Amino acid sequence: MRPLHFSPPLLLLLAALTLPGCAVLQPPAQFYQLEQGRPELPQDDKGPALLLGPLKLADYLQRENLVQRELDDSLSLSQKTRWAGSLQDDVGQLLLRQLAGQLDTSRVALYPDRVGFSSQVQVVLSISRLDSGVQQPAVLEAQWRLLDSAGVQRGSRIVRLQAAHMGTVIDQVRAQSDLLRQLADELAGAIKAMPVAETVAPRKPAAAAPAKPAVKSSPAPLIEPATQTEVFRF
Repeated sequence: MRPLHFSPPLLLLLAALTLPGCAVLQPPAQFYQLEQGRPELPQDDKGPALLLGPLKLADYLQRENLVQRELDDSLSLSQKTRWAGSLQDDVGQLLLRQLAGQLDTSRVALYPDRVGFSSQVQVVLSISRLDSGVQQPAVLEAQWRLLDSAGVQRGSRIVRLQAAHMGTVIDQVRAQSDLLRQLADELAGAIKAMPVAETVAPRKPAAAAPAKPAVKSSPAPLIEPATQTEVFRF
């Protein structure tokens, strides 16, 4: 049997008929965001001025695809599920809103956006793990440090938090969001226990004592010349 030979126009037609079918078979990508919850809004605004950051996420988390942890502890990238935007930005905004509500302060900033901002407390945070899998729990591993307004470290801790879920991607994202809110609870408690230095206004130089007016010396009394007594001789 002779092999079949197709002319170029026929090949293009077959390709046009085949590609739409393949596109239909591939489900569209699904996009997810961390659940911010409903953090309380600052009421009296009596909390400290807070700077969150630098915030560092592990390299394997800095991608748009969701990471899945397998039973053998290996990692795989899901091709169908992606983050709707930057995961690092989502983490920062979630923590910042939670801390603002719990500390009752609207004076908050997310590093490096600190133009014109003077902080009383700074949270330096490094997240080395934030993932889950269909049969693996959600796990958060992080290290935080608290600095005062002078840059002196006032506290630090390494944490590991874990949460179960139902296995679906949406439930995994919900569990990871819960872990981040637990981390915000811990940070808020540590900040409340930290003595916050008040901003000390610079001292004004002491006013110079007013100069004493010069004492005018009274002119010396004029001494009238003694009246010369005439002597008469007889």
